[in-house]
Amino acid sequence: MSLPDRPLSELFTQRRPLRSIEFFPPKDDAGVEALRRTAAALKSIAPDFVSVTYGAGGSTRERTAQVSGILRTEFGFTVMPHLTCVGHSRDELRAIADRIHAEGFRNIMALRGDPPKGAAVFTPAPDGLGHANELVSLLLERHPDFCLGVAGYPEKHPEARDEAHDLDNLKRKVDAGGAFVTTQLFFDNAYYYRFVERCRAAGIRAPIVPGIMPVLSLKQIQRFGVSLPPILIRRLEAAGEAPEILEAVGIDWALSQIRDLVARGAPGYHLYILNRSKSALALAAGLAA
Repeated sequence: MSLPDRPLSELFTQRRPLRSIEFFPPKDDAGVEALRRTAAALKSIAPDFVSVTYGAGGSTRERTAQVSGILRTEFGFTVMPHLTCVGHSRDELRAIADRIHAEGFRNIMALRGDPPKGAAVFTPAPDGLGHANELVSLLLERHPDFCLGVAGYPEKHPEARDEAHDLDNLKRKVDAGGAFVTTQLFFDNAYYYRFVERCRAAGIRAPIVPGIMPVLSLKQIQRFGVSLPPILIRRLEAAGEAPEILEAVGIDWALSQIRDLVARGAPGYHLYILNRSKSALALAAGLAA
């Protein structure tokens, strides 16, 4: 059996920008093979760690475990699997935590999770958890050597009453033991800087990693419900339906975001690449130039 993973909290003490990449579990075996090809391509850019999202359906959950194992054993990545409260009782969550721990993983992204497909609101499972801070507490009670990431929202969680309540929720997650925060994607860095200022004023001292996604189309981003700077909208509209031009616009914008974030002291950046290696490789090449 391989040695347990290094907790990511140790990496953040190095005071250098960390680079991480998010994968999502594919739906079938063909998708798993495609993910292997993506992972092989991304091996060259040596991310500090990768994360694997967690679906609401049983088969997707099993794929999370499968993909996490592949990325760890076949490619040598430090892997942070996601875990959500959706559809799980407390005992089920403890059992999942035990399995993750036994397999050598020591880093988990602890999330409440979105409502399952077809559900308008989140409803805890019988004897389940309703909030991410409760999941953080449960995981650390079970295995105190877990290092847990939690989510932050520069433009407010869509279900939060207002920014103050949203920040209170984040503070509860960090106070429960969240070691670092990874943000939802954004396209205007001003939102991130303001968010960090508000977090620090509220006493949240954990590293806050900005989440970045290269945009592929205007329609795609509008579905995420985040703000778009007018200049980016104009560039995307000018690109029309030409995929290569749209991709170039998206990568160029993401590069400018990352350069500015790193220059102004962000602890790194987390790339939402939707299992596409091309975007991540293009970003790495641009940052190395």
